[in-house]
Amino acid sequence: MRLSTEALARASAAHAWRTVGIWTVVLIVAVVVAATLLADGLTTEFAYSNNPDSKRGDALLEERLRGPRRVNEVVIVQSAELVVDDPAFEAKVLELFGAITGLGTDVIYGAVNYYMFPDPAMVAEDRHTTLIPLVMAGSFDEAIDNVEQLTDLVAAADGRDGFKVLIAGEASISLESNKISEKDLIRGEGIGIPVALVILMFVFGALIAAVIPLLVAIFAIVIAIGLAALVGQVFQLSFMVTNMITMIGLAVGIDYTLLVVSRFREERRRGLPKFDAIGRAGATASRAVFFSGVTVVLALVGLLVVPTNIFQSLGAGAILVVIVSVLISLTLLPAVLGLLGDRIDSLRLPYIGRKLSRTGGDESAGGFWNWVTRTVMGRPVVSVVLTAGVLVAMAIPAFDLNTGFNGVESMPEGTKAREAFLLLEDQFSFGVVSPLEIVVDGDVNSDAVQGAIETLNAAMEGDERFIGKPVVQVNDAGDLALISITVAGEAAADVAEMATRAVRDEYVPDAFGAVDARVYATGGPAFNVDFYDITNRFAPIVFAIVLGLSFVLLTLVFRSIVVPIKAIIMNLLSVGAAYGLLVLVFQKGYGADILGFQQSDIIDAWIPLFLFSVLFGLSMDYHVFMLSRIRERFDQTGDNAASVAFGLRSTGGLITGAALIMVAVFGGFAMGDLVGFQQVGFGLAVAVFLDATIVRSVLVPASMRLLGDLNWYLPRGLSWLPDFRVEPEEAISAPAPGD
Repeated sequence: MRLSTEALARASAAHAWRTVGIWTVVLIVAVVVAATLLADGLTTEFAYSNNPDSKRGDALLEERLRGPRRVNEVVIVQSAELVVDDPAFEAKVLELFGAITGLGTDVIYGAVNYYMFPDPAMVAEDRHTTLIPLVMAGSFDEAIDNVEQLTDLVAAADGRDGFKVLIAGEASISLESNKISEKDLIRGEGIGIPVALVILMFVFGALIAAVIPLLVAIFAIVIAIGLAALVGQVFQLSFMVTNMITMIGLAVGIDYTLLVVSRFREERRRGLPKFDAIGRAGATASRAVFFSGVTVVLALVGLLVVPTNIFQSLGAGAILVVIVSVLISLTLLPAVLGLLGDRIDSLRLPYIGRKLSRTGGDESAGGFWNWVTRTVMGRPVVSVVLTAGVLVAMAIPAFDLNTGFNGVESMPEGTKAREAFLLLEDQFSFGVVSPLEIVVDGDVNSDAVQGAIETLNAAMEGDERFIGKPVVQVNDAGDLALISITVAGEAAADVAEMATRAVRDEYVPDAFGAVDARVYATGGPAFNVDFYDITNRFAPIVFAIVLGLSFVLLTLVFRSIVVPIKAIIMNLLSVGAAYGLLVLVFQKGYGADILGFQQSDIIDAWIPLFLFSVLFGLSMDYHVFMLSRIRERFDQTGDNAASVAFGLRSTGGLITGAALIMVAVFGGFAMGDLVGFQQVGFGLAVAVFLDATIVRSVLVPASMRLLGDLNWYLPRGLSWLPDFRVEPEEAISAPAPGD
């Protein structure tokens, strides 16, 4: 039961042009598919694949009252000099209202203004500001497509005749967030790719060898986006999937190529002919890439079980690009090596290229990694205690982790959405944009239901977390009622969460406990609460899936139960340290200004679970890379200490270079303007850095030195397990002199 990656590498190299041609056709098809289908396969709306209260309430409203959920927007008109009672103010509002409704019913479903319905809730207390509430036509995605016409109209009116005109709402905020997201993506690529190229040039010492990993990563990204466009035709994916594919694709695509190309160059310097070197790299490095990719995919599978489209989309996108990266590394890369041969070392850097040529990249006779190896292996107890202590200390702030959603106030200064939020929050409440909606399913005209509604409304009116009076709307059949009320804050605020939980856990049970009716809380605040609850409920399930599958795979690959147990413990330490630093920098603000990050009291609710899956997969990546060399040498010599020293010495520079590339890629995304991207990029970057330095370079080899042959312990009762070890016996030969 051995996978012949060597045969695949040899076949790809022997039919190099055919292999390159096939992948080129796949790339072209992916470009066409992405260009024609991607837009239809993506959505900016968060959705659930299970059936929480907010979804059930929305479904009832769609079926029996108002049809599909519409997107609310609010245009804010303010004058520093005039009040709403002045004719000039009225004229301005009516002129603007006419322009808004003039966009047509394909854009604006309906709108009202204070002069049509003089509702005091539409005017600020000082009477210098009024609201024009409106409802966008079409679905959420259609509203975002159309809202740009409205935002352009508002922008043209803003500042004219002494009036401030702004817009706030789900569609306009999403539109501006998407634009910032696209800019952040371009910026991240603009930072990550050049830095990665520089690092690759130092790792390889040659320009051609440095460019190939970037080209492979770009190939994988484009093809994965094409596949995501196809998947999106069946299950709509979150628009964030393209960001995820790009970020993970750059990281793993470069890493996998780096490993294979490095092994090929090593074998060539040891004297193997070109095709034998490709075969040897295929039998060793390519197998490590294959099992690394499988490990990453298994870690990401956990995200697919969380019933929200954001987790499922992020997981699917990352899985697609990892699979494509592995396939390219196993086939296209050997073909390219077959075509280039030793020309891969063309355009060497003057000093570094000459040095690598003389040493063959092996620092066994001296150098930094030889010093690290001697230090760590010579003092294993001190190394383990110090590094484990540092990681535990870093993880301690994670106990203060506060999750939620960073709202509009966290958007960059100068954005129109943030300006509108601040004005709306100051003069009214941002809750008017996304009210809490309570759906009553029952005989609304009965005395019992009417009394329960009155009791519920009275309770909410007496709660300072709500503003104004509830508005009740009943359908024609009299079997469904909608109670809308404004929360004293935006849907993502803590006050909105507390208000929603009070309604669900206290007010509704008290009012409807003995009434024959079903009650559901929906709307923006309730949607967020459901998201928090689902994330918390599925976190242990995701942890169990990721840890369980990782344990099984590593047991099969390394024929040991000690290796996977130790790997899981160490990866948990690095993930915990990343959580702690995330809290320390963003929530507590230590170093945020220096690093250019925005301090925030909240870590976005989806980030911890997402980081766990991704970081666990990427950490296992390096673990497989390093242990594959250790196991290979152990199978040759039977000497655990010497094998561990060799594994650290021969992979230390490679893993560190690969980690620095990942840090550069993730750090580039952390330089974005959206605080969510900053948190994700920083969390990934710092965790990879810690894993490749403290964990992989010190803690792993030191602990393996202490455990000795126990590292490879497999109970006799498990000897029947299939042998999937990374380095097959056919590829194992006696070490060359001087190794």
